[in-house]
Amino acid sequence: MPRFSDTVGRLLLPLITPFMHDDTVDHDRVGELANYVLDREYGDALIVSGTTGEFYALTLEERVALLRAVKEAVGNRAPLIAGTGAACTKHAIALTKAAADIGYDAVMVVTPFYSKPTQEGMRLHFEQVAAATDRPLMLYNIPLFSGVNLEPPTVAALAKLPNIVAIKEEAGVNPTQTSDFILGTPDDFEVYCGDDTMLLQVLSQGGVGTVSGGSHVIGDLMRAAMDAFLAGDNARATELHLKMYPFFKALLGAGRVNGTPLVREALALTWQPVGPPRMPQLPASEAEREALVRVLSELGKL
Repeated sequence: MPRFSDTVGRLLLPLITPFMHDDTVDHDRVGELANYVLDREYGDALIVSGTTGEFYALTLEERVALLRAVKEAVGNRAPLIAGTGAACTKHAIALTKAAADIGYDAVMVVTPFYSKPTQEGMRLHFEQVAAATDRPLMLYNIPLFSGVNLEPPTVAALAKLPNIVAIKEEAGVNPTQTSDFILGTPDDFEVYCGDDTMLLQVLSQGGVGTVSGGSHVIGDLMRAAMDAFLAGDNARATELHLKMYPFFKALLGAGRVNGTPLVREALALTWQPVGPPRMPQLPASEAEREALVRVLSELGKL
């Protein structure tokens, strides 16, 4: 069987969910955005209803409608991965089945959040979701947001299932955990970086690619950095990392942990408005906007 990265690529873009000013999902704009980033080759595949898409702020019905809107807009021009994670297993299974019915190529399932399940509880959660679909499943580990870490022995157990094929690792919290994942899993199980600032660190441990929210704006630079590293040009990869780093810092603004509202502002500056985030996330402040303008100007994006 082909490896996951052979099917979906190395640069996966977790799509912003545009909102209108009455707080409803803008299905027309999300289709335009999906085709815009694909036209610019900012991603090999799109992840819909992920963290950058504010899945946690959407109802289950809104998430299914969002998956359908992007599929209708994109068709078969690029692989589509549905974010189908949920706080409870029943909802994750329902979303995963809906994604398959709509025609998604794969699913990405985040660790259950808020309830802080045990490792055994998470193992059973992912096993049940995987059993409910024939689609490839990418685990999503983001302890910074979910409150739980998917430990390497649990990943090793899950990787034995035929359709659990990869993990998105938010490597900023546990920078060397990628090595544990790779050493404990089969050769065809793949690790993707889930933190824009940690791309080179994950690749250097054997990771195959990245899930990059910042690539809505700098996907060309992210791709160039990854390609340079994989071609053995470490100096060029480092140069590009340092060039992008101020942008990544600007996305976190004044003490933010979630950079999605600033990705929205960056899109408004470089493409079109995609609406404000849903509360309790707040739009960019004037100071944050000014900082974005500076770094985007330095990157030649304005």
